[in-house]
Amino acid sequence: MMDWINKAVSLGLGAAIATKEQAEKFVDDLVKKGEVNQSESKQLVDDLIRKGQEWQASIDARIKTYVRAALHDANLTTRDEYVALKERISELERRVEALESSTDSKSESKSEAKTCSEDIDPAAPPTYE
Repeated sequence: MMDWINKAVSLGLGAAIATKEQAEKFVDDLVKKGEVNQSESKQLVDDLIRKGQEWQASIDARIKTYVRAALHDANLTTRDEYVALKERISELERRVEALESSTDSKSESKSEAKTCSEDIDPAAPPTYE
């Protein structure tokens, strides 16, 4: 039975047999040909599904690795990097805004103080009102 599983996977049937229906059809054909007996068929179906899913997961992981490498080689930004940069820019904008508002309020206080002191002529006699 393991021989048939290995043959199916090596023939590339692992991905095609990812669904239970396809695996059952494949095993039914083997049973009809007399290459597998009926008692082994359920175990063979389960093994084929498991192997197919493992094979698909392996291919998915390889594809992700290749795509990430291609993005890196092309010097493109990933979604995670983009989101991190957006958050960083937002934080910097908040900090700049806070600094500007604090600087504006300090400069207003200084200009008001200058205006008050400029209104008073130190040589003029004091007035009482």
